[in-house]
Amino acid sequence: MKRNTIQKQLILSAVKSLNIHATAEEVYEHVVKDNPSISKATVYRNLSQMAKDGELLNIGNFSGSAHYDHNLHEHHHFVCNKCGAVFDVDCDLAMLEQLKKTIPHSNDFEIKNYNLSFDGVCSKCK
Repeated sequence: MKRNTIQKQLILSAVKSLNIHATAEEVYEHVVKDNPSISKATVYRNLSQMAKDGELLNIGNFSGSAHYDHNLHEHHHFVCNKCGAVFDVDCDLAMLEQLKKTIPHSNDFEIKNYNLSFDGVCSKCK
């Protein structure tokens, strides 16, 4: 049975309230303001474990840091090459389902999971 510690609750709450596809460092900075005794290692360890347990998504490394998302429904991301912001992107799910069928068939793969992201320049940085 997984423990639901106060630290874990604080970290999950921070990811949700930041709502920016936060890095572990951003989560730590948010949590430590009101909880100065929490260590950076605790934040990193809990984020990693929550992603493994399916409570958060580790959406990948952008600009050298893993980013975490509390939004667990199927969606994809856009990363700005200038400011580094990560945004949710809605995609045609029927087209993605076709890709998930085509790729394994033509390559003899068994897809367990996937993460689709786009990059470019966001509207603020254009």
